[in-house]
Amino acid sequence: MKKTALSLGLAMALIGPASTSQAATELNFATWMPPGHPINATILPQWAKQIEAGTKGRVSVKFEYNLGEPGSMFSIAEDGVADGAWGFHGYVPGRFPLTEAVEMPMLGANAEAASVSFWNVYNEYFAKAGEFDGLELMALCTHGQGQLHTKFPINALSDLKGKKIRVGGGVQSEIAKRMQVTPVAAPGPKIYELLQQGVIDGITMPQSEQRGLRLNEVTSHLTVYPSGLYLGSLSIFLNPEFMASLSEEDQAAIRRVSGESLSRTCGQAFDAADEDGIKTARESGVNVNELHPGDALTQELTTVLEGIDQAWLEKTSASGVDNKAALQSLRERARNYQPEH
Repeated sequence: MKKTALSLGLAMALIGPASTSQAATELNFATWMPPGHPINATILPQWAKQIEAGTKGRVSVKFEYNLGEPGSMFSIAEDGVADGAWGFHGYVPGRFPLTEAVEMPMLGANAEAASVSFWNVYNEYFAKAGEFDGLELMALCTHGQGQLHTKFPINALSDLKGKKIRVGGGVQSEIAKRMQVTPVAAPGPKIYELLQQGVIDGITMPQSEQRGLRLNEVTSHLTVYPSGLYLGSLSIFLNPEFMASLSEEDQAAIRRVSGESLSRTCGQAFDAADEDGIKTARESGVNVNELHPGDALTQELTTVLEGIDQAWLEKTSASGVDNKAALQSLRERARNYQPEH
């Protein structure tokens, strides 16, 4: 009897720790862009720590690279290949037209203001349209204001005509058309190589990428339009079935560190990266041309950008949402945003 009890006790002692270990759930999260990019170096690691702390270690996050092309991230999470991912909306043309509200030219707000406003306006006005059905949104955000990085100087709009410029889709495609450039579609991780090999003459991207994608090594000019040519929008999301597999307590813990909070963190990181990017450009000898409102090139670009918002209103008129009120609300919130201290 004693031997049996001892054996049972030993077995329970061995099983106990193993069971505790097995109870921890690993959230496999698909990511892309280089490891030093703000989303991989700052945004996602910080969120992962918050998830692990909020769930008291019951949920840990593992980041997976090379699970697919950037445009496939949404389907990778939907299909359960990964438990979550982040994606750039412009890489899947036609799927997320409402997200283009925040991408409109001349918003005149930084990434933090735009991201927090984007999250709140999307949930208030756009969520019912179902663009993210099949996914649970964790955050919506934007990178910093899109600018022109080129291998040649831009003194007038005519300098851009016919040049091969990489664009990331969404509103950028319309801007490229109006500038009369030759648009080249390519994901972010391929840009350095394309510039290095002379396949493209320049790109539209935030100034952060002077450092993040090492554009300072393959471009010679950065043209900064005062209120930004556009904002690129992205989202962070999880598979709903994965979320449903967690306890209600852990689901709530993840949601508490997501939403507006994660959107704000995302925007703040991109704003900081913009500052680093322009500093890197200057230190590397890149010619930084910061335009002013009265400059001739500024006026030319402003003329080109006018009316893009009206085209978006027409394109999304059948979406079943009040797109005009949403766009107005987004602009008011972003321009009047007061950061938390």
